[in-house]
Amino acid sequence: MNTKLDFKNYFQKGVGYEQYKIQMAEDLHSNSDAQLKEYIKLNTQRMQRVEKTYTVSDTLKQLLNQLTENVNWLLIAEHWCGDVAQIISAMNKIAEESNGKITFKIVYRDQNTELMDAFLTNNARSIPKLLQLDNDYKLTGQWGPRSVEAQELVVRLKSNPETAETYASALHLWYAEDKQKKLERDLIELVKSNL
Repeated sequence: MNTKLDFKNYFQKGVGYEQYKIQMAEDLHSNSDAQLKEYIKLNTQRMQRVEKTYTVSDTLKQLLNQLTENVNWLLIAEHWCGDVAQIISAMNKIAEESNGKITFKIVYRDQNTELMDAFLTNNARSIPKLLQLDNDYKLTGQWGPRSVEAQELVVRLKSNPETAETYASALHLWYAEDKQKKLERDLIELVKSNL
């Protein structure tokens, strides 16, 4: 199914992290939907917190140094998504730490539905979704929309009528307590697949 997709084209269309933040600020300013505006504002704060608090572990730094071929990371995201806000800054720091071995780009889910629809989670357009591509833009791995533990938490909370409406608060508390450790563990496995 994924072999028909032109990953190179999607990657070239993608924006870097700094451009994503600029577009996010523009979206916050110009969005007419009050609820979406609130999500974007909150997500900007989440990203800033992760930028300040996340440090790439020595284990992952050593793995990044062992990469012999360049890797392309393509993240499917949207400004309003809280899960994206919890991981995107850490992914960018990992790419920066790779000394040019990982190139990190972001594409928007709602502008790239064909790509998104090839990577559904339980038949849903769940984001973030990270696609790992080699030098020839062939898919070598994927991650998302959350770590296993976070996904299990969401499923459990959403299936309980008493917590279904408030699952997001518990999820973001989980993210704050985890401090991107589970994300990094998963990304270590993704990087290892290129060694």
